[in-house]
Amino acid sequence: MRYIAYLAIGVFFGIVMYKSEAASWFRIYEMFRFASFHMYGIIGSALLLGIGVVQIIKRKNIKPLDGSEMSLHDKDKSVSRYLLGGIIFGLGWALAGACPGPMYVLIGAGYPSILITVFGALIGTFLYGILRNKLPH
Repeated sequence: MRYIAYLAIGVFFGIVMYKSEAASWFRIYEMFRFASFHMYGIIGSALLLGIGVVQIIKRKNIKPLDGSEMSLHDKDKSVSRYLLGGIIFGLGWALAGACPGPMYVLIGAGYPSILITVFGALIGTFLYGILRNKLPH
């Protein structure tokens, strides 16, 4: 039953991403050229919403659906890991024209060429798992 709820949330998220044009290569291209506020508005709205929801969860001590204790830990402070990771993520995003969420939305929208990008992302994730101990954390 829980997986059906996750699937429904994912489908809803995909529809919102597609209808808001957040999965559009053109919109992403505009963003990286600083030609349009569209994507910055979407990302900024998601950031503000996320901050607000996390603060509500922390202050009201909201528990997950299974009733266990929620554990939200502060991130480690490190410039190199976020700088290197952000550069790699941003370059991949700019080259592919899609970040991880919209990649799956584009598959659902019927763009089979995005499967090459998904394959590349999976290879990158696999390589990260291999190189994880050698990278700055």
